[in-house]
Amino acid sequence: MTQPVVPLDEAAIVNAKPDTTPDVVDGLAFARLYGEPLFNMPQDLYIPPNALEVFLETFEGPLDLLLYLIRKQNFNVLDIPMAQVTTQYLIYVDQIREHNLELAAEYLLMAAMLIEIKSRMLLPVKTTDTGEEADDPRAELVRRLLEYEQMKLAALGLNLLPVVGRDFDIALADIDHTTERAMPNVNLDDLKSAWQDILKRAKLNQKHRITRETLSVREFMTGILRQLQHRQFMEFGELFHDLIANGEGRSVLVVNFIAMLELSRESLLEITQAEPYAPIYVRLSYQPQ
Repeated sequence: MTQPVVPLDEAAIVNAKPDTTPDVVDGLAFARLYGEPLFNMPQDLYIPPNALEVFLETFEGPLDLLLYLIRKQNFNVLDIPMAQVTTQYLIYVDQIREHNLELAAEYLLMAAMLIEIKSRMLLPVKTTDTGEEADDPRAELVRRLLEYEQMKLAALGLNLLPVVGRDFDIALADIDHTTERAMPNVNLDDLKSAWQDILKRAKLNQKHRITRETLSVREFMTGILRQLQHRQFMEFGELFHDLIANGEGRSVLVVNFIAMLELSRESLLEITQAEPYAPIYVRLSYQPQ
């Protein structure tokens, strides 16, 4: 229940006589007013007549009130006892008319409709020309009540759904989607397998020569850099393609392979592989001007 709001008479407090009550009575004051202890209830308090007002139920309209009266007493909506419902409805309308005439206007319209239905049900049942009974006077009211109840339940269902700002908030975060793909490191076994494949292909095209030659690793390093100068990537086997096609021996291929490893050690050449067991590629570590 709502506690009444009790306004204090400021004039009475200002014109009051000096308080001669001691600060302590039996050791404790029950209240303080403007910092002063109170030991007796003031006798000049004024409580307005409408300071306390209790609202037992609130309704959104006459259909809401009528549906409440029916459901509260477990009446069948399709067979409404008009006498009881109309009596209870009129009692409520009389109560709200005493407080809010504007609000009672739409309720009075429904009251007139209930009284009309009640009076029509007191009359003898008439039959049509075909011998069928006339429509139930409550049919229109029942239809409106069922439609209203259906919409009310749908609104309650919608209200139970999560609502942004009421049940949860949308989290906003700034995510940097720019990513740089890191190339996986080449496995030593993959490099060994690729080199063995080169040796097998070289053996098939090997030509027998009896010569004496001096092979320079630096010279082969220069040749590899020249091959990659105008290309972004080159497959590992392409570095040896020309040598194999010319019938160079194993020694030339070994020196060329060592030249490639030396370039990689000096960070002039990068050996990359997209994924395990994928083809191996080589490229320059710098961009030529």
